[in-house]
Amino acid sequence: MRQIAYPFHIDSGGRTAGASYDEHVRQMIEQVLFTSQGERVNRPDFGSGVMQLVFAPNSNELATATEYLVQGALQQWLSDVIQVEAVEVQNPESTLEVTVVYVVIRNQERQTAQFSRQV
Repeated sequence: MRQIAYPFHIDSGGRTAGASYDEHVRQMIEQVLFTSQGERVNRPDFGSGVMQLVFAPNSNELATATEYLVQGALQQWLSDVIQVEAVEVQNPESTLEVTVVYVVIRNQERQTAQFSRQV
């Protein structure tokens, strides 16, 4: 069964673009990571708030706090879909890089996803 791709777009056949289940899970993680709390109308607490931390000064403490923030948000919103094993956050210059190691509950496959955003 195909899922709707994120971000929403039309494929070359003129239909709504789709994604496999594994792609869909990765896209859901990306939505949780890079959605700011208050951005969604009917779910004001959805998201991780990690984008706000990009502007904080780099330090080991900030990196650790951000990792816990991300892990908590993923567990809150996607605990029925994935089991988070590890989160690593890096903030080189004006880029936010997040690496998430997780197990997809549906098929028990371990996946590693890397996300980055330039601000």
